[in-house]
Amino acid sequence: MKNNLKQRILTSLILILILFLMTISTYFLGYFLIIAGIISLIEFFNMNLIIFKKNKVIQLFNNILFITYIFIFSSAFIVFSSYLHLKILLFTILLSCVASDIGGFIIGKFLKGPKLIKISPNKTITGAIGSLVFSAAFILFLFYYLTENINYYVLIIGLATSVGSQIGDLFFSFLKRKSNLKDTGNFLPGHGGVLDRIDGILLGVPVGFGSIILIY
Repeated sequence: MKNNLKQRILTSLILILILFLMTISTYFLGYFLIIAGIISLIEFFNMNLIIFKKNKVIQLFNNILFITYIFIFSSAFIVFSSYLHLKILLFTILLSCVASDIGGFIIGKFLKGPKLIKISPNKTITGAIGSLVFSAAFILFLFYYLTENINYYVLIIGLATSVGSQIGDLFFSFLKRKSNLKDTGNFLPGHGGVLDRIDGILLGVPVGFGSIILIY
């Protein structure tokens, strides 16, 4: 247990360093997205193969669909990051997804309470609320820090980002449950696979960015 915790902490520190490098270097961002994208595809292919092992057509369709999504997501992230103001928005939303994940873990762990949904036994209603609060509070604080103004519309962006992030997390939890896997992989010691870390981000970032377009 202690060894797993040490691995989790060490991996988290490395991921924070990677995130920092992504913010300061577009080239590093591109390389990271390529590597993470390839590993994510492999992990998804593995789950898809287990779930639909008797139906090659559905396997192929799902694989093509996920490849297309990862390609569009990564390409858009790289292109938008070429513009400073869009880069700031993207990483703000990305960090809001992280805050949502942290809030869900902390509040759900300490307050526990009723389960949120059967497909993910560890998720609780209190954890889901904690995710919403942490995400909204983080984005409100960051907006105030950057602009020295309070705009409560950003709370909607934070809430939308958290909802998207949680749905993405639940979707991949459903796939893991269907394929009888605890984690999507073992690439990240103490955390599981790459998809275990970015599942919420894959939907949370597009939803959060879309909410900004709708509001502003």
